[in-house]
Amino acid sequence: MPHGKLETLQDCEDFIHGCLFMGTGGGGSKEWGMSMFEDALAAGLPLEWLDMADIPDDVWTVTPYGMGSIAPVTEEKRAEIERVGLEDKFGDYSMEEAVKELGRYLGKPIGCLVAAELGAGNTPAPLVTGARLGIPVVDGDYAGRAIPDEMQGTPFLYGKHSWPFTSVDRWGNIAIIKYTVNPHMLERIGKMLAVAAYGSTTMAATPLSAKEMKDILVPGTLTQSLAIGRALREARQKGEDPVDAALAVTNGWRLFEGVVSAKEWEDRDGYMFGTTHIQGTGAYAGQTLDVWFKNENHVSWLNGQPWVCSPDILSLVYKDTGIGTTNTLIKEGDEVVAVGMKGLEGFRTEFGLNEASGPRYFGFDIDYVPIETLMAAR
Repeated sequence: MPHGKLETLQDCEDFIHGCLFMGTGGGGSKEWGMSMFEDALAAGLPLEWLDMADIPDDVWTVTPYGMGSIAPVTEEKRAEIERVGLEDKFGDYSMEEAVKELGRYLGKPIGCLVAAELGAGNTPAPLVTGARLGIPVVDGDYAGRAIPDEMQGTPFLYGKHSWPFTSVDRWGNIAIIKYTVNPHMLERIGKMLAVAAYGSTTMAATPLSAKEMKDILVPGTLTQSLAIGRALREARQKGEDPVDAALAVTNGWRLFEGVVSAKEWEDRDGYMFGTTHIQGTGAYAGQTLDVWFKNENHVSWLNGQPWVCSPDILSLVYKDTGIGTTNTLIKEGDEVVAVGMKGLEGFRTEFGLNEASGPRYFGFDIDYVPIETLMAAR
């Protein structure tokens, strides 16, 4: 029996808003996610997920996701796409093609799909892909947030390799990567395929038995995303604070409140890098928050001093609605609230921090301090 189900457009929007709240500025666009949901509902497809206990241990699972930079497409890039004569062949069906290609290569039926992360695009897309292919989707993901690299996922943390993998872009280019020497090269090759496709591609990776999948899954995150989105909407309808309502679901913290004063960014090596600068308002007047992102938010400074960092979660949400935004869209003048949640405990180890997800992994000489310690000291 389904553990969770999206039956209406309102359900779908609530779900996406929950994913945005946990997405830390990345994870794909709401437009991508909603367009896939709308098409699926119009086709009468069931958008549902199962508890991991309902997935047989012996079936094969794979993880489909979008790969590439979240930077906006420039006019120069659009002109280059037109110049080389590319036409959209697969569109939003490229992920389905990637799963089918991996199944054919493995020579085994795929019995379950697993979301790589939580995001407005990269969580709806596996749900729709599973519905189109008749493959169940498990209630959980491999990160508990959105992430830019293979190394921030639990397969890397627990020594599971994600190859072979397939890449299918919307133009119709198909690649099958049999083997990579390590996860860092898998990430690099995937990003270079995305760069070659003018920004993004879709992949199917991490073929694992369901038994192995259950050992590393972050369980219940799809159900939680729907609960967050519903809490946001219901609070607005009641005239209550939607941010507080969502934080009650996530056991998180209101970190900061202010207005975006500037955003610097660049599109490089298949990622969007940059920093969002926020001037405090209300109780935070006279203070500043700077948030560095590599697709997603990872390092922050409060009044110039290191503050909340990955693997803990820092998302920027709009003050009036509590709805999260992405680093693609956030802009000068936006009134935002920074919210924080605990990241996965496994990434707080020495290996997890230095080799996968802490500030030093991202190139900053900063000692990680758990978010709950920082909050207790306020």
